[in-house]
Amino acid sequence: MFLSKDRFIDLFDTFYKNLTPFIFLVDFDVQNLFIAPLSSLEDKDGILFDFRGYTNSKGAVNDSTIYLKKEPVSLDSYRKSFDLVQKHLSDGDSYLLNLTFPTKIETDVSFGEIFQRSKALYKMKFYDEFVFFSPEQFVCIKDGKISTHPMKGTKVKVSESSEYELLNDEKELAEHITIVDLMRNDLSMVAKNVKVERFRYLSYIKSYGKTIIQTSSEISGDLTDGSVAEKLLNLLPAGSISGAPKRKTVEIIKKAELDNRGFYTGIAGVFDGLQIDSCVIIRYIEKKGDSLFYRSGGGITVYSKVEDEYREMIDKIYVPCI
Repeated sequence: MFLSKDRFIDLFDTFYKNLTPFIFLVDFDVQNLFIAPLSSLEDKDGILFDFRGYTNSKGAVNDSTIYLKKEPVSLDSYRKSFDLVQKHLSDGDSYLLNLTFPTKIETDVSFGEIFQRSKALYKMKFYDEFVFFSPEQFVCIKDGKISTHPMKGTKVKVSESSEYELLNDEKELAEHITIVDLMRNDLSMVAKNVKVERFRYLSYIKSYGKTIIQTSSEISGDLTDGSVAEKLLNLLPAGSISGAPKRKTVEIIKKAELDNRGFYTGIAGVFDGLQIDSCVIIRYIEKKGDSLFYRSGGGITVYSKVEDEYREMIDKIYVPCI
């Protein structure tokens, strides 16, 4: 099912050149890569996708209440990883690191039902292995241009001043500036005339009667010549879900987190014959054995407080149709 990097690049560029619509997946470590023409997905429910309304699904939506139970790691377990990250931050090895954990969950709905009922911009069910409903675009490629919308900065809306508090939070602002700078530099490896089109605009997600506020920015450039697939892979992992500087930060992530991320915080995308639209795989539930795990986390800086980051990790565990 999964391909070598070379085979993936060859198929990707061939489909793209021939204007053949296809979907693709790449895991966080760029070790498991999947690609398939959309024609091969007809009349199958193993893979369902909906990327901003472009979809192969015609399923009906059930609006009954969903049961969701969370069993997160303990604060003590979280603190051990958090303290390790803080040591590296204090030593100057990294200045922003996205720390994530798997949370065991119980629910009364299938992956197919979660896919059909979630209201995210990007969602996919991949056989019985995982389902995700992501609000975050990775890159879009169309007419020789590449753009990205890194998302960094989250707050639960509790009052009319919540947006003001988020936009004026120095820690959240520092995180966002770091990621925008990182993604601008990343795009400069594959594009020219790179610029920030919009800086720190707001978006909203509903969860258990709460409203979650998030901040994003838009960056764009003119794609240079050469393999589109190679350019895409050269941008991985996405800066918003790793940190900066990227290479050293990823090394620290592998020491601090409890297990490999797999497809969580990898990317998924679709080419519709005109444009490539891709997302960062977050808001992710996977099946391991007979259990389900929801992965979540957030950006850590030297200003982060362990209790706040632990709560943010738990708050991000939701299904956006509840």
